[in-house]
Amino acid sequence: MRRFTLADLPETIPVFPLPGALLLPRARLPLNIFEPRYLAMLEDALKTPERLIGMIQPMEGGKRLHQIGCVGRITSFNETDDGRYIITLGGMCRFRVGAEHDGFTPYRRFSVDWASFERDLGPPESDAGFDRPAFLDVLSRYFEVTSLSSDWDALKSADEELLINSLSILCPFEAEEKQALLEAPSLETRRETLVTLMEFALRGGTEGNLQ
Repeated sequence: MRRFTLADLPETIPVFPLPGALLLPRARLPLNIFEPRYLAMLEDALKTPERLIGMIQPMEGGKRLHQIGCVGRITSFNETDDGRYIITLGGMCRFRVGAEHDGFTPYRRFSVDWASFERDLGPPESDAGFDRPAFLDVLSRYFEVTSLSSDWDALKSADEELLINSLSILCPFEAEEKQALLEAPSLETRRETLVTLMEFALRGGTEGNLQ
């Protein structure tokens, strides 16, 4: 995928508020696009050289948004027979939302600030404190109580950033918990947050109560 710098990123982007959908830098998020306003957003994004869509968590009520989201580049798309699009976003850089732009588009557009997240555009992060056997032990027990399954051979050998970010995206956490994972300032703190969420579920807590 093309390497971007902060200077390459636009000041205004289309934003897709979708509860529970988490995109992280250097991770991939598949999406099923079918609402007319988001089909229009996709078509407009494909006309630009960057092909960017910002993903963000709406707050309760749906109109207000969290302040931090993540932009992704459309890396693949396929149209289905019934007019939907199956796309993949490649996560690039987090952003802080600014003013919303009024206009004629049926989807929402915002000015965004990238300045705090230049590290997102760099090489993969490492986690010096990552203990893979201990992490996989917690993950195994979490998968058992949530009836999830995975390819354990792949998990045992996966790069630590890919492993932590993919699980953050795929695990069935509530929107506020996904937001906490997104806002983690480093891969280490994201892994710690992920483990806390899994251990909380293992203790019988209900999701949505991350303190």
